[in-house]
Amino acid sequence: MSKEIGRLLTAMVTPFKADGAVDYDAAGHLAALLVADGSDGVVVAGTTGEAPTLSDAEKIELVRAVKDAIPGKTVVAGTGSNNTHHSVELSELAMKAGADALLAVVPYYNKPPQEGMYQHFKAISEVGPTIMYNIQGRTSVNMTAATTLRCAELPGILGVKEASGDLDQIGLVCAGKPERFKVWSGDDSWTLPILAVGGHGVICVVSHIAGGSMSRMIEAYRKGDNALAAEIHGALLPVIKTLMTTAANPVPIKTLLNAMGFNAGPFRLPLVPLTDEQLKSVRKTIAEAGEYITFSKPGVKVA
Repeated sequence: MSKEIGRLLTAMVTPFKADGAVDYDAAGHLAALLVADGSDGVVVAGTTGEAPTLSDAEKIELVRAVKDAIPGKTVVAGTGSNNTHHSVELSELAMKAGADALLAVVPYYNKPPQEGMYQHFKAISEVGPTIMYNIQGRTSVNMTAATTLRCAELPGILGVKEASGDLDQIGLVCAGKPERFKVWSGDDSWTLPILAVGGHGVICVVSHIAGGSMSRMIEAYRKGDNALAAEIHGALLPVIKTLMTTAANPVPIKTLLNAMGFNAGPFRLPLVPLTDEQLKSVRKTIAEAGEYITFSKPGVKVA
């Protein structure tokens, strides 16, 4: 029986102090706010968390800090890379630090064949419960439905975060997978379509500011209230699109959190904040979403 880790997981930004050091206290505080707003848990040290700029030691300390801040909630550690040996070592450290599961991306840049992908995920899944992450736009290679389903037979593989942009492929995975194997959307705007073909949930970015609405949408669909699910989906689409197209993730969401009053701090190069004009446009879209923006804390303004 697979470990149930939740339908709505927020791929969390990594807060930094003014000097560029990781702000572990702020990370814990943000995680607590996110689960209070509907997330079942969080992913730390993923792309949204600026993982390429984090050291292994920083990634592991993030796992510890966030797990301490949200006891009883899911913490997934991003441990994937294009070096299987390194991914395995980092995964071992993350599990010892308290991670509930691992998120491992299809190896990027070196373009492994499908067999290489299978062997990569097999090795990581022998360390701890593993969610694979298929995102050709960042890795340059697609993990096929056949390979995904082959990996799905491995006992340590929990599921896949699917951001291939190919609903036919995702549908084939959902149709052919074992019952215990879960499919999470890796694109916020695809959450409802993927639920409709048999998906489980989403590993999400917009849930930083709209976790309550995303949770309501998932539950509405599960209860057969398709009209409400579609309403929330439609209301959040402009927000999702502006967060994903104004600049590369996580630039818009982290810049926005700072502007809304949560001190997420600076970026590490090569990322830089939105320009003032870009931020103005993003905030206009957020304001137009009104009640669907559910993130709140004392002193934080959502528009």
